[in-house]
Amino acid sequence: MLPAMLDGTLIFTGFVFALAGFIKGVIGLGLPTISMGLLAIVMPPVEAAALLIVPSLLTNVWQMVAGPSLTGIVGRLWPMMLAVCVGTWAGMGLMTGAHARFGTALLGIALAAYALTGLAAVRLVVAKRREALYGPLTGAITGLITAATGVFVIPAVPYLQAIGLEKEDLVQALGLSFTVSTLALSVNVAQAGAFDVAIAGPAFAALGVAGAGMWLGQALRQQLLPAVFRRWFFVGLLLLGGYLLVRAVV
Repeated sequence: MLPAMLDGTLIFTGFVFALAGFIKGVIGLGLPTISMGLLAIVMPPVEAAALLIVPSLLTNVWQMVAGPSLTGIVGRLWPMMLAVCVGTWAGMGLMTGAHARFGTALLGIALAAYALTGLAAVRLVVAKRREALYGPLTGAITGLITAATGVFVIPAVPYLQAIGLEKEDLVQALGLSFTVSTLALSVNVAQAGAFDVAIAGPAFAALGVAGAGMWLGQALRQQLLPAVFRRWFFVGLLLLGGYLLVRAVV
């Protein structure tokens, strides 16, 4: 499996995690989206997800605990987080075997949809009285997409933006959502047999490369207009999503 990857694939994998970490450093998200989207070009999604678990978990735990009001956010979002786990585990097996091709197509659709919402600057609003319904529904759908693709931004990120969280609370809520999704996904990856001792080295190397990319991205964030960078980021996601969708169905 991973130890047998060609040198070119190893170099490409390092580049992917550096780029994904860099983008997360600049705009606060994108590590799993970029990593799964690009790694799906050179390896099965379940192997890409196995590599992603460690860097995704550690960077998102840091993002989750660094904010000001974790207790309040957990109290507000726990039904959604529970549904994320249920949806992810209900979709166990979607990333492997005969279903893998459909997972790649779904990943392309999810990336393109996320890119289009970003480019259109869509602003959704969910009233607080509706959270008891829409939160678990959003969590369950996010979980199923996570199980099939390893990407957990759709529809969780638009929903968290829609419930009116302040800036720091939103960043912390994203960290909570991504952490729960990563932990839930790790169960699926383990069930698929994608974890073994050989993956430890590449996974921690990915963490180091992603961390370096995040540091550079945070430094560059002080120099760039965020709106300009986000525009090109979403254009790139749209192209990548279209490529993966076409590759899966042709």
